[in-house]
Amino acid sequence: MSSTYKLNNTDSFGNGDAKSLCPNPVNGFSDSISLSEKAVQELLIQQSPMQATDDHLIEFSEALRTVAKALRGAAEGKALAQAEAAEWKRRYELERSKNVELQHKELSNGVLANESKSPRMEHVVKSPRLHAQENSSNGMERICSHEVLQDGGFNSYNNKLKRKASFKLSWGCKGMANDQHKKEIVSFERGNISTAERSSKQISLTWESDPQTVLIITKPNSTSVRVLSVDMVRWLRAQKGLNIYVEPRVKTELLSESSSFNFVQTWEDDKEISLLHTKVDLLITLGGDGTVLWAASMFKGPVPPIVPFSMGSLGFMTPFHSEQYRECLEAILKGPISITLRHRLQCHIIRDKARHEYETEETMLVLNEVTIDRGISSYLTNLECYCDNSFVTCVQGDGLILSTTSGSTAYSLAAGGSMVHPQVPGILFTPICPHSLSFRPLILPEHVTVRVQVPFNSRSSAWVSFDGKDRKQLEAGDALVCSMAPWPVSTACQVESTNDFLRSIHDGLHWNLRKTQSADGPQDT
Repeated sequence: MSSTYKLNNTDSFGNGDAKSLCPNPVNGFSDSISLSEKAVQELLIQQSPMQATDDHLIEFSEALRTVAKALRGAAEGKALAQAEAAEWKRRYELERSKNVELQHKELSNGVLANESKSPRMEHVVKSPRLHAQENSSNGMERICSHEVLQDGGFNSYNNKLKRKASFKLSWGCKGMANDQHKKEIVSFERGNISTAERSSKQISLTWESDPQTVLIITKPNSTSVRVLSVDMVRWLRAQKGLNIYVEPRVKTELLSESSSFNFVQTWEDDKEISLLHTKVDLLITLGGDGTVLWAASMFKGPVPPIVPFSMGSLGFMTPFHSEQYRECLEAILKGPISITLRHRLQCHIIRDKARHEYETEETMLVLNEVTIDRGISSYLTNLECYCDNSFVTCVQGDGLILSTTSGSTAYSLAAGGSMVHPQVPGILFTPICPHSLSFRPLILPEHVTVRVQVPFNSRSSAWVSFDGKDRKQLEAGDALVCSMAPWPVSTACQVESTNDFLRSIHDGLHWNLRKTQSADGPQDT
């Protein structure tokens, strides 16, 4: 501004005002002053536009930064609003489904009251949702399955009742004479916070009526699995008289073996798959952990208890051996059995180009992990992470893993995450090759909601996969929202949950396997 001010004054001098200031020139002195002023004027004219241009560029760049900051804040606010709207929509849908189930329960109670006098009422029907009940007389907490479902939903033309096996889940304390559960009670007395003695929290399943229907899921392209499935189906039908469901592929294989397997049932479309949980009492898998993941992914809601037989490469979730399958199934069908409740994550994507906040994609359920990575891009993945609307960090690296505790021995372990007991409720937050020496994995509580968003200034898009499949692309502004699903996967234990877990990491990973130090050496005196 000062140069401009001088320039204006100089202009005034150059327009003849200098002569008015010096009306009496002496020996040409005024002429020399006029020439020097013109030279200064030309120099200022050459320099001042460049300096003024630099000032304008600085101001313009600052304005651009302010606008970019405002745009980023608006994008974060939009993503936050979308996530909140999706969460409210999910809660609304859950509440509505609960109300529908209560209406069905009231209706079914009326039907049961009319049929309670009939001797043909052999067993009660299980609800697709587990309900927690009050403590029973023996001091154990129970989750029971006393509800009635109509066969085939609303499309049933004969209104017959589809009867499923009823069971209860109990938390017991090992080592006690009465095996009763000790409550976790927090007391505050005289300013001191204390807790009562905790139990082992081992969950036991007891059948209240005999199982009637089993579903067998097998690993494809395996001769040993195919031979075992033929023998198992024949034994379950002949010795136990059970109804058996298999995959369409397996039914074709069985019928190619013998036409006597025509009693085996299967499904034709996704709608029939969605109704399997209303018919199946027990789920048997023949394969590895991948077969268990595939079987669990078939059920978008409640999952029947799973009996996993180890016939794969690695088995952290498959404690049973196929050689003794008859003895194992005998004990399981008789009960009671110890089970592990494996939590699942429910995930959905909110697109930035969605027309409104309620427009979200289909909810995905994962038993192991959901992975966000950079795909084929050579740039670092840039991911903004939030936990219950609180900013966590910005991931810059190859990607991020959100894992369940059951998946802690899978991809998360390979990326440097900790191994966690599968019954510990939590979400593992594990970065993949982060470009930071201080970025360590986290374990978040199970009640939080995690949101991962691709910022608008990201150099490339990201890719997300759910249990290693259903890969989808995340563009700038898209967000992935994950929380704990209300439908866990229950897997049968060979001994009990902790014993099976420790044995699996010893056998599968050779955890802490080292030659014992020799005793014949220097010793402390």
